[in-house]
Amino acid sequence: MLKSLDVNRLKVFYYIYQNKSISGAANELNVTPSAVSQHLKKLEHEIKVHLFTRMHKRLVPTVEADKLFQILQPFFLELEAGLKSLREGRDEPSGLLRVGAPVEFGKANFPKLMGAFRQRYPEVTFALTLGNPEKLLGMVKEGELDFAMVDLFLSQRNYIADIGLYHVEPIMDEEVILACSRTYFETHLKDDLSLENILAQSFISYDQTILALNGWFKHHFGRQSVKVDVVLTVDSVQAVCSAIEHDFGLGVITRTVAQRQIQEGSIVHVKTDKKEIYNKMSLVQLQDKIATFTEKTFQSYFINSVVGPKELEG
Repeated sequence: MLKSLDVNRLKVFYYIYQNKSISGAANELNVTPSAVSQHLKKLEHEIKVHLFTRMHKRLVPTVEADKLFQILQPFFLELEAGLKSLREGRDEPSGLLRVGAPVEFGKANFPKLMGAFRQRYPEVTFALTLGNPEKLLGMVKEGELDFAMVDLFLSQRNYIADIGLYHVEPIMDEEVILACSRTYFETHLKDDLSLENILAQSFISYDQTILALNGWFKHHFGRQSVKVDVVLTVDSVQAVCSAIEHDFGLGVITRTVAQRQIQEGSIVHVKTDKKEIYNKMSLVQLQDKIATFTEKTFQSYFINSVVGPKELEG
C-alpha cells in the first residue's frame, strides 16, 4: 500500500483535518475545493477507510481520521521545522558538521576552534573523527564525513589511486622527519649518520611497501628504493611514534605528532645535510560535493585561525 500511496493526498487530508473544512483546506493549499474533494475521495479509496462525516456544512473526523492525523502530525511538523532550518542555514551557519582530522593534529586544534566557532554560531554542532589518513579518506569517500584535514604523505599510494574522487586544497606545511628514541640514537647512530649505517638499522613502517621510508631516502640520499630491516609494520602514525619511544628503531613521522617528545629529548630527529621534507596538510572533500554555507564558513574560520588569511593554493 505504501508504495502506491500518493503523499500529496496525505498533505491534503492533513489540511482538511486542521480546518475541518474542504474550502478552508483549499484556501491554504491555493487550489480549488473540487480538487481537494477529489484528493480526499481518492485517498479514502486507496486506504479503504471513511475519514469524514459531513454535518451541517462541517466535516467531522472519524476515529480512523483521528488516528491518521496523529500519525501524520509529527511528520509534517518536523518536516516544516527542518525545511525552515535549511532555509535559515543559507544565511546563518547551523546544523551538524562532520569533520575528520589526524589524531594529534585534531586534538591540538579542533576542540578549541570548534568551541570558539559555536560561540559565534550556537546553532552549529560537530562530530569530530580522529584517525589515520586511510580511515579519513575512506569516510570522505563514503560520505560519512563532510570534509577532513589529511596528511597525504603517509597514505600517498592509496590517495593517488583515487585522486579523481577528491578535491584537495593544500592548507599548511608539515615537516616529515626520520626519528628514533634517544637510547637508540646514542647506541646506534650518534657518531655515524652515513647512508650505509642508517640503512643497517631497524625500521618501523606503515606497510610492507615502505612507501614513506622510500620517500625519505629518495629525498635525502637520492635513492629510488631501499632495502631495510622492518621490525614492525603498523598503519598508525601514533603507533609508529610509540614504537620509536620504545626503542624499536627508526620511523618516518610528522614533527607535529612527536613535538613534545622531541622537545623533552626522548625522541631524536635524525638529520642529514638536506632540508627536511615538507608535506602539505590538506583539506579533502569529494570532488563533486557542493559545500554548504555552514561548511564554507567553518572552513574559512579554521584556515584563518590556524594559518592566517591567505590565498590558498589550488
